[in-house]
Parts: sequence; structure tokens; C-alpha cells
Amino acid sequence: MPAQTPAKTAMIIGAGPAGLMAAERLAGAGHAVTIFEGMASAGRKFLMAGKSGLNITHSEDLETFLTRYGTSRERLEPHLRTFGPQHIRDWCTGLGIETFVGSSGRVFPTAMKASPLLRAWLRRLDGLGCKIQYRHYWTGWDDKGHAVFKTPDGPITAKADITVLALGGGSWKRLGSDGKWMDILTRAGIRCTPFKPANCGFDVAWSDHLIDKCAGRPVKPVILTCGSHTVRGEFVISKNGVEGSAIYAISATIRDTWLATGTATITLDLIPDRDLADIATRLAKPRGKNSLGNHLRKTLGLDATKTALMFEKTPPETLNNPAKLATAIKALPIKITRPRPIDEAISTAGGVAWEELDENFQLLKRPGTYCVGEMVDWEAPTGGYLLTGCLALSNIAKI
Repeated sequence: MPAQTPAKTAMIIGAGPAGLMAAERLAGAGHAVTIFEGMASAGRKFLMAGKSGLNITHSEDLETFLTRYGTSRERLEPHLRTFGPQHIRDWCTGLGIETFVGSSGRVFPTAMKASPLLRAWLRRLDGLGCKIQYRHYWTGWDDKGHAVFKTPDGPITAKADITVLALGGGSWKRLGSDGKWMDILTRAGIRCTPFKPANCGFDVAWSDHLIDKCAGRPVKPVILTCGSHTVRGEFVISKNGVEGSAIYAISATIRDTWLATGTATITLDLIPDRDLADIATRLAKPRGKNSLGNHLRKTLGLDATKTALMFEKTPPETLNNPAKLATAIKALPIKITRPRPIDEAISTAGGVAWEELDENFQLLKRPGTYCVGEMVDWEAPTGGYLLTGCLALSNIAKI
């Protein structure tokens, strides 16, 4: 019989998905686990993300799935292959939570909400002997290297053989991800990349007329392009600009272009299922007494929101020229003013730099301390990729 690894004490700081998964893996390996959470309950951002349907992972083939992680793929791939989309669906089944694949390929619990899964997960952790200390907010280490927590009863310290930091990114501060840990690690000599908004909306200088007419309305189907990145889907016109799934899918490109140059433009194909020649031919037909808006609706099926966008962003000389108008419909430029603030973003890029971590996410300058989840410098789009990454990064039973 192989020798068993001696049981150790482990403290998990942060009770979001990454922290809970790390706790489950360590407790399952026989270690004594205590979770410290600054808020009054676990998984607050997880619950909020699942309020309208918890997109837990994606069903596409793994090779395509891996491409969603961009420049971080090389570091994440071994972990995603070990605990990827199908493993997560099996894990959900083990908790008594069945899943299904939606029409977009996204995977959801049959109950849609996050709360049943979280309750089942916490029951499993309790059965594994995990303890959870709520309202214990981590403020750093003392001169003995012990973790220091602010609690309602005053500061306390704690130590363990293994420390896992699972403190999230820098968005949605009211749910606990305030990003203040970055200052603590930076002071300890651990390099961190500053936060940037990810899966975020962007400001556009809309007219008051467009805001009154279209704010809150979806634009679909549409193909969006920024630089070399193109995505088909839908987005929403907000009073500030644009947001929604198709915007989030290329938000990293839009953001990085804006950060590098001070400007960014997205191009919309408003009728992705018709080619340019077909649109030009239809627009060339006499419109008689029809207004241009009615002509666009009758000949192309362009709805009121897409038509309003055309009138908002197209000069009169183009609107009155069928050939030029056809080109504009297939490639309507929308200038981005700026990204929305970090705290409004679904997630953040930035965090602990990869070179500070070994292959198992242990801090090289602080052996025995690990960083998992969104606090590491990687990002992924919505669609189940972000949550899958957080769970995969926390599959650390090898400790």
C-alpha cells in the first residue's frame, strides 16, 4: 500500500466558487479545512451571477473550449483537461443537481438558479468536516506570518499548514470582491498586474433621442467586429452605451484597443444572413411614398431598433444612397468612448502575475500559500468559461 500523505491543516480565505472548490478538494484529501469569509454568507457573487440562470460551463468540444482563454491557455490547459466542462457536469450530478445544454451550447442546472447548487455544496463541505467562519475579513499577515482577520469581536489571527487565497477580482465590491488584497500582496513583494474591467459594457455617445427610443432594447441577430475578432450574437443598447453577451465576448479586444490608442470602434453587421449584393438590390427598389424606415422594414425586415441605430450613426448622404446604405448596414461603425467602470464589470483581468506562481498556483515567495480563481491574472468570456476556469484552478488536491 502506498504511504498516505499526512493530514494537514488548511485555511481557505474566501468562500466564492474557487474557495469552496479548493476546500472540497483539500477536505476530500483528508486535510482539516477552515474557510474564512469576509461577508455574512458564502458565494454572494455566485448567487448574483445565477439570478437569471446559472451558466456553469459550456458544451462545445474541449479543443474549441480551450481557445477561449487567450494568452493564459498554456497555463490553464492542464487544469482544464483535468477538471473541465464534463467533469463539472459530473460533479453537479454528484451534488444531486442535474444539468442541461441550452440552444447556445451553454450548460445550466435544470433548476436554473445557483442557490440549490450552493446549498448542496455547503452540505457536502459540512459532511467533509469543513468549518466556515463568516464576517472574518482578511487584512494581511502579522510579523509571525499568521493571517490576520477583522471580525465583529475584534482582530484575530490564524495559522495553518496550507493557506489558499481565493479572494476574487476587483468588481462587484458590495458582494465582497473588493480587490484590496492586491495592496497586501504588493507590499509583500508579490507582483500583481493592475485590474482592468472584463466582460464589461462600454460607453457610446448616444443622442437623447436614441436613449429615449431604444435604451434597454436588444439588437439581434448581429455580427460584431473589433480588430480581428468577430462574434455573432446580440447586445443591448443602454443609456450609457452597449452591453450584453456579444459585447462581453469581444470586450477584451475592445478594452485593450481603447487602452492602447485612446479609441476603439466596433463594426456591426445588422443583417448577417443577407449578403451585400442582396441588400443593395432590395434597397434599390422604388420606395414610393414609404418613409425610409418603412422601406427598410418592408424590404429587409429591419426592426425599429436597428433602424434607429442606422439613423443615429449614418450621415444623410449615405442614407439617401442605396449602395452606400447597403454597405453601412453590413458594416455600421460605433465609436466607443470608454469602458464602463471596473465595479460594474462582470469580472476583471489582472491580478497575481503568473511568474509569481508555480504550476500548482503556489506563491514562490511564500511556500504553502496558494492563489486560485479570479485573483490570478487571467480572463475568459461569459458563457461558462469564467466559472469553469475558477473551478479548474481550484482543483488542487495534489498539495
